[in-house]
Parts: sequence; structure tokens; C-alpha cells
Amino acid sequence: MRDIAHLTELQSLRGAREPPLRHRTRNKPKRAAELCAGGSIYWVIAGVLQARQRVTAILDDHWEDGSPCAGLVLDPSLVRVEARAMKPFQGWRYLPPSDAPADIPGGGAHGDALPQEMRLALTRLALL
Repeated sequence: MRDIAHLTELQSLRGAREPPLRHRTRNKPKRAAELCAGGSIYWVIAGVLQARQRVTAILDDHWEDGSPCAGLVLDPSLVRVEARAMKPFQGWRYLPPSDAPADIPGGGAHGDALPQEMRLALTRLALL
């Protein structure tokens, strides 16, 4: 994914084509009940943790080839978070609430007016 707008576009299409909106993953989370009780998946885009989405349920699902997987049902609202440089990771599994970035009040619109490359560069320098 290129940016949050691209993620939003992809999810909108996927949610309309194959509801409910979900993110498929190979294994069902071990702490599924805890995750569904307020947990989120965190999105790392272009090397920067930028947003989260609440996980509302976990379904037994399948990949396009029919093999089994878990479907994390997502709240369609993306919540912008205080950005931080980070390598991709399975955020729903490895990001405890104490390590989670704070939500940005109002969705972080102050950075949206900047060109994508500049916003990412400033984020990597911890200036945004």
C-alpha cells in the first residue's frame, strides 16, 4: 500500500465485494477473545506505523485457493495514530496497549496537506 488513502480505497472495494471487511491471516490469534474486546490491527505503511483499526470479530475463513485461514473482521474506520518509523509486523499480536501509539485527535489532518514523501521523511525524523 502506498498511503492511508490507498488503504482506504482497497478496503472500501474489498468490503463492498466480500463483506464483512476483514484481513486474512494464516493463524488464528491465541488471545482472540482479548483482541475482539477492544484490540486493533496496526498498519505500517511505507515503513511508518500510521493507523489502526479495531478488530470486532475473528472468523474461520479461507484463502482464494480454498485453504483455511483466520479472518480478522475490521471496523471500517481507520484511526490515525502518532506516526513512528517501524518495520512491518503482526501488530494485532505483538503490540500491547502499553506500547501502542496514541490516537491523533481529529484524524491527524495537519499532516495530510503535505506531499506524501515529505510527510514520511518528517515522520522518520520524528518531526511529525
